[in-house]
Amino acid sequence: QGLLVESGGGSVQAGGSLRLSCAASRATYSNYCMGWFRQAPGKEREKVANFSRDGSTYYSDSVKGRFTISHDKAKNSLYLQMQNLKPEDTAMYYCALHKDYCSALRGLDYNYRGQGTQVTVSS
Repeated sequence: QGLLVESGGGSVQAGGSLRLSCAASRATYSNYCMGWFRQAPGKEREKVANFSRDGSTYYSDSVKGRFTISHDKAKNSLYLQMQNLKPEDTAMYYCALHKDYCSALRGLDYNYRGQGTQVTVSS
């Protein structure tokens, strides 16, 4: 099993909600950035959100105001609360970690990545 394991994906109708979880199997680095990116069939990877060790967050314009990223240090877990889902949110969602920089993670450069969890939104 890898360092990062996602769960919580599923199928919902447009306007619905899902909460994704990403559990780290061991304590991560002292300075790190964790986040989510997604990839739909036939499309390039797309950054979604990230959470820095200092508590700062980043959201892509496509999800801003609808998705919320959070982190539970005690559980070594990252979450993505997704609301008002749209069919264009349909994709495989991946949790990723860069051991140092959120700027790298926003560039989809990461040290670890989970296996992904599928999110399907129907109209």
